Amino acid sequence: MDLSATKSALQKEGLERLTQYTDVLLQPAIQLEATPVTDAGAEAKLELGISKIGGVPDLPPGQKWPEWNGLPQSFVAQIRLSDVTAADANHWLPQQGMLWFFYDAKQETYGDDPKNAGGWQVFYSADTQHLERATVPDKLPKEARFKACTVKLKSDLTMAQQPQLEVTQLKWSDTDQEHYDTVYGQFNDAKDKTQPRHLMFGHPDTLQDDMRLQCQMMTNGVTDIEDPKVKALSKDANDWHLLLQVDSDERTGMNWPGSGMLYYWIKLADLKAQKFDHIWLVSQSA
Repeated sequence: MDLSATKSALQKEGLERLTQYTDVLLQPAIQLEATPVTDAGAEAKLELGISKIGGVPDLPPGQKWPEWNGLPQSFVAQIRLSDVTAADANHWLPQQGMLWFFYDAKQETYGDDPKNAGGWQVFYSADTQHLERATVPDKLPKEARFKACTVKLKSDLTMAQQPQLEVTQLKWSDTDQEHYDTVYGQFNDAKDKTQPRHLMFGHPDTLQDDMRLQCQMMTNGVTDIEDPKVKALSKDANDWHLLLQVDSDERTGMNWPGSGMLYYWIKLADLKAQKFDHIWLVSQSA
């Protein structure tokens, strides 16, 4: 569904008052269409520095493979930012350079404890001229090594699942949510649900609770939702934006906890400042 069709669907469900908020409820995203590489020999022939999910990263000279609790982390993805430019509707990312994403090889890091910090890594480099294909550490478990997929990036549009979290002081009832869920289902009907859903930016495909307050709490050392600090922290929860969503994908051997998804979150100010060292990761199960 496009913007016009979504507005019509909202009106049909008696939610006309939401049509003025479609710029918030509908957010541009970048879909990552993954195509598995046939075999290890074909992966070895891939061009250095291309966007890919899984496989072996192409790292800048001197960049160490990240570790967590004594084990190398799993390599999840690398994104060549020149591939993203055409689809980056908000122009949030640098036009050149590369991002690399890693995650706890044991998959025991869920982003639900401040002590989880360090259980994932995101690197950024503006220089992609001197990349070298890394050597996979011997200590990385075989089940934590994923098959490579080349990636095609294209523009997408995503819809919020809970409008009351996007629109301040929106009066909202369970009945309203039921009608909204009808529109949300229609919005997503055209999407291919047989393929893994990898995404940059936009509204994530949330499997459990909204994650932004969780990011805000964890990065401020707060674990209890009843903590008095939560009220103040919640005011800035929507400063967090999805940077990358990676779905479970049997083709690559990626099976995140509970056959779920990984979500890498970043504050908009850090994104605009090209600071990728304060990412918070959340793992949700299906």
